[in-house]
Amino acid sequence: MQKIKISGIVPGSIAEELGIEAGDMLTSINDSEIRDIFDYRFLTADSDLTLEIEKLDGELWRFDIEKDEMEDLGLEFAQSLIDEEKSCRNKCVFCFIDQLPKGMRESLYFKDDDARLSFLFGNYITMTNLDDAEIDRIIRYRMSPVNISVHTTNPELRRRMLNNRFAGDVLDKIKRFVQGEITINCQIVVCPGLNDGEELDRTISDLTAFSPYMHSISVVPVGLTRFRDGLYKLEPFNREGAEKIVRQVEAWQEKLLRTTGSRIVYLADELYLMAHRPIPPYEAYEDFPQIENGVGMVASFVAEVTSALLDERPERSGCRTISIATGTSFAPILNKLARAIEKRFRHVRLKVYPIINRFFGEGVTVTGLLTGTDIMAQLKGQELGDALFLSRNMFRAGTEMLLDDYTLQDLEKSLSIPVRIMDNDGQSFVDAVYG
Repeated sequence: MQKIKISGIVPGSIAEELGIEAGDMLTSINDSEIRDIFDYRFLTADSDLTLEIEKLDGELWRFDIEKDEMEDLGLEFAQSLIDEEKSCRNKCVFCFIDQLPKGMRESLYFKDDDARLSFLFGNYITMTNLDDAEIDRIIRYRMSPVNISVHTTNPELRRRMLNNRFAGDVLDKIKRFVQGEITINCQIVVCPGLNDGEELDRTISDLTAFSPYMHSISVVPVGLTRFRDGLYKLEPFNREGAEKIVRQVEAWQEKLLRTTGSRIVYLADELYLMAHRPIPPYEAYEDFPQIENGVGMVASFVAEVTSALLDERPERSGCRTISIATGTSFAPILNKLARAIEKRFRHVRLKVYPIINRFFGEGVTVTGLLTGTDIMAQLKGQELGDALFLSRNMFRAGTEMLLDDYTLQDLEKSLSIPVRIMDNDGQSFVDAVYG
């Protein structure tokens, strides 16, 4: 039976009262083996349970515990999942990680494809490494929703796009989840000439047939960097291609809204910007099911800024000049918001600097993929005012480190200006600008 090392004990917890210590090993709960965090949470949810611990000297301690239902025991583990993350078995023709240059930090090259991370953090999985037993466990533990990278429901095309001969059974696996009443969110990375046109219609038709358990589908344009030597030849989207996708998906939205009461399928903001089309209104995104996937982020931010500007605030004296570096696709929208903010707050001046992504290639226009290298090179010598604001999207989660390992402190030193990380919601942005 697997033994799991306990890395820490929460002060005042049941575990501390029982004398369990960091370094002890958890061997079983209710005589059942614990493979990962979901087994642990499921087994410890009961009010009555039996816990077996192996102490540092090898002695086995067995506890019969009565507690409140769902009350935590207070055990901490070195890894959030307890065991290792599952890596991706595919070699997708559009994989962004395969397009990274050499020499970046090692963690950027890891491809996860783990259903548990899908449930915990919203990651998308291809399901090519899910067997029947794991699907059953997801259903039994109610790990809902499951976020799935589908791309196409054509079995042969999916096998080709994922470079995996086992990738063709995506609809069968989705059907299993739906029969188990698990909610599904799906992603389609559209590659011109591969899974667009009739293939996109087929995929949307197949997936929306699972409504109401098919909660949302995002249609996202393939991202291509300049580091594609030796990789599958893919064409980038142009304005005409993006316009065609927008019209195609909007037709589906109208139909689905009539037949199901929801649009279900949504377009990434990037496609509207590529097509030079206005971003849909806030209401068009319903409950914003895929905002972290770049779907509705612009509409949400604009609405939040507009609302925040209605708040009553006292006039400030003096003048405050703030620079904001952003991706080239969002810059025109941010410029428009900047003028509205300046009109509302007389003491504020905003300078918006669109940063061309020369690190990954000029076709990469989103803010979240900007690097310190490009920011420093393009802002050096510019009149930046009193502070530089950068979106939290640019930084590794929980850190002040950009994709190319430049830090906030590196930028401050190079540009001789305070740099502030701004949250991604409009209210926080307006609060920060106002001061």
